Amino acid sequence: MRAEQTAELAAFREQLVALLPRLRRVARGFARVPADADDLVQLALERALQRWQQWQPGTRLDSWLFGIMRNAWIDELRTRRRRGEVLLEEEAGAGSTVGGADQQLEALAIEAALQALPEDQRMAVLLVLVEGLSYKEAAQALGVPIGTLTSRLARGRDALANALA
Repeated sequence: MRAEQTAELAAFREQLVALLPRLRRVARGFARVPADADDLVQLALERALQRWQQWQPGTRLDSWLFGIMRNAWIDELRTRRRRGEVLLEEEAGAGSTVGGADQQLEALAIEAALQALPEDQRMAVLLVLVEGLSYKEAAQALGVPIGTLTSRLARGRDALANALA
């Protein structure tokens, strides 16, 4: 590997490390089970490092990684369906925020409402409202047209508002 490529790879790895908290947060939304989310993050990072030269500098690395993560999760779900495995529900209260009882209850209510959304809506809400991606970037990460993302996001917002009302 040339010195220039080595420096590029080192910079790429630094950017990956900076994105780890966001990747884990999105993975928790996809997988719902903390152990599965950790495995999903690891798989996405492994695939990103294998294909690091496919990423276009000047574009958003987070969108690219969320797309890799989405595809990895779809692959995992297909594998589980073939094997007939059952996804286990997350234990109530796991991963709740630190703070007062009211804050914890509110966080649990929000998390439960988010997890109750259909997967396509949950992914749209996570990427746009939680991670702050633009509609275009989120649509690219999910591999859908912007209109589809907008529709999923609107339905997800309505469902969250009703669940939390």
